[in-house]
Amino acid sequence: MPVERRMTILVVEDDEMDYELIERSVRSLEKAGLRYDLHWAKDGAEALNFLFRKGKFADAPRPNLILLDLKLPKKSGMEVLEAIKGDERLRKIPVVVLTVSTDEEEMVRAYDSGAAGFLNKPGSPEDFDRLLTTVWDYWRIARLPD
Repeated sequence: MPVERRMTILVVEDDEMDYELIERSVRSLEKAGLRYDLHWAKDGAEALNFLFRKGKFADAPRPNLILLDLKLPKKSGMEVLEAIKGDERLRKIPVVVLTVSTDEEEMVRAYDSGAAGFLNKPGSPEDFDRLLTTVWDYWRIARLPD
């Protein structure tokens, strides 16, 4: 039986309430025995500093999964996605765009830039939690490179 590893997730989200919903969802999984390390970047610049291990993030872990909002201060989510997929060390990390945007062009651009998925944030906390449960279920069983 394979050993279950700890999943390291970077959430790039400027909305504190959305982050709290994500955090609550992850904590409920941990109560069920699943193992996650959750990290939060509140804007695009902070996300890039975390990923490129700059400044206070010099010892930041390499995430196995990134949840990325598109509408971010300082650097847009699209800029963050393009920087991730343009870097040899980071490009294999799956990036799931989690956004309120329903713009078809943004969706196409995200996939063209290497997003592993493009999900719309539901309006209610209950629907958001169901969406997150689906995300966790998928990425828990998907094989990911180290």
